[in-house]
Amino acid sequence: MQIIEHRYHPRRRDLLRTLGVACAGLAIPRRSLLGAPGKSANNKRLWGIFPIAQTPFTESNKLDVDSLVEELRFIDRGGVHGFVWPQLASEWDTLSQSERMEGAEALASAAKKLRPALVLGVQAPNVSTAVKYATEATRLGADAIISLPPAGEKDPNALLAYYKEVGAASELPLFVQAVGQMSVDAILQMYREIPTLRYVKDEAGQPLARIQRLREKSNDELKIFTGGHGKTLIDEMIRGFSGSMPAASFADIYATAWDQWHAGKKKEAVTTFGYAALLINEISAYADGMKYILHLRGVFKTYGLRAGANSDRRFLLDEPGKKILRETLDLMKPVLRA
Repeated sequence: MQIIEHRYHPRRRDLLRTLGVACAGLAIPRRSLLGAPGKSANNKRLWGIFPIAQTPFTESNKLDVDSLVEELRFIDRGGVHGFVWPQLASEWDTLSQSERMEGAEALASAAKKLRPALVLGVQAPNVSTAVKYATEATRLGADAIISLPPAGEKDPNALLAYYKEVGAASELPLFVQAVGQMSVDAILQMYREIPTLRYVKDEAGQPLARIQRLREKSNDELKIFTGGHGKTLIDEMIRGFSGSMPAASFADIYATAWDQWHAGKKKEAVTTFGYAALLINEISAYADGMKYILHLRGVFKTYGLRAGANSDRRFLLDEPGKKILRETLDLMKPVLRA
């Protein structure tokens, strides 16, 4: 499948830029431009547990599209709120353009009949390719897009220019994935100047210490998600975060804890999250641990990492490690939804 060039008339992009300036100068609420806050164009809520999907590969090192779609169905069966692919944990930088487009098309087709909101990653080695991915995500009917910054880029002006181009390419809500030294001020400037940028996955610095300023300076319209395996999920829910993007392997446990907390069952939520906390420590010890759990749960046929993935292969699962994960997962059965 070929990447589709822009479907929108250039004037649409000009309008988005103009509206961004208006928002910056007049503090116009984003919802007046983009519809109901917290909802996608498909009316799916962008709130809750949005796991970063693992990418399955066949024994011959090809993208396993069927297993990728099964991962989305697994997330749906588990009552999880969203699905994000491909990002860092998805080994995105090992995927070809054709693999990314094939995977995105298959996921978008399946997501239309399922509950989780679909967020497609659009980062690329250059902005022109990222723009093409963003345009294609719109055509496919994704619920939102997310992008890492260009690798190694630290200049706030260059980051702003990159995200302006990506944001202007699509009307979908845009997540910026803040990493490295991306400052609160840089994120706020993007928010003011890019009308579609409404969400941040904040993994730069200390997200828990940055949340209050990001929310206050955006009149609480900039919604905050975090990563880091959701280690501080209870703290995040107390502070009013909009969601977390942990691993997909046991996202149903996170989702149960999230739902319990927001239903007022906070003691139950803390107890449930304790199961996830144990698994977080276990999978963190092994580069392929997250995929192995998906294999154990019947989602993936294989669990190998693709050559070139950014993982330290000194820490791949050995037989005792596999046994530990099998036995630990077996103890989790009372809280598994899928």
